[in-house]
Amino acid sequence: MATKTFLNPAALKPIPAPVSHGVAASGQRTVYVSGQVAVDKDGKVVGSGNITEQTHQVMRNIQAVLAQDGAAFADVVKLTMYLVNMADLPAVIQVRSQYLGENKPAATAVGITALARPEFLVEIEAVAVTG
Repeated sequence: MATKTFLNPAALKPIPAPVSHGVAASGQRTVYVSGQVAVDKDGKVVGSGNITEQTHQVMRNIQAVLAQDGAAFADVVKLTMYLVNMADLPAVIQVRSQYLGENKPAATAVGITALARPEFLVEIEAVAVTG
């Protein structure tokens, strides 16, 4: 099993979100999940115009990729989130937290002007370390 140490030094202000400043991870295998968007297995957009529904689909897609390698959200050590509207960040964090539980990976949120298709509101990529 991979071991993780959440890095939240006293010299830095705590992050007001369920993330850590850093994560030290060791394990036998690293899984890199490409940025996932809100499409189902048939390629149909899920939750057009709805950040909550889109984020749920994105997290389900990440979960499917992790599961294929025997990994889970508990193994995730880094997330990068790309949002077309940074005002949606609280909703994305709320949904993301439902999947991550007590796991608090390092995370970055980036505001961008557009994703690959105009109906996409969020894209998330992940890195996991498994044992």
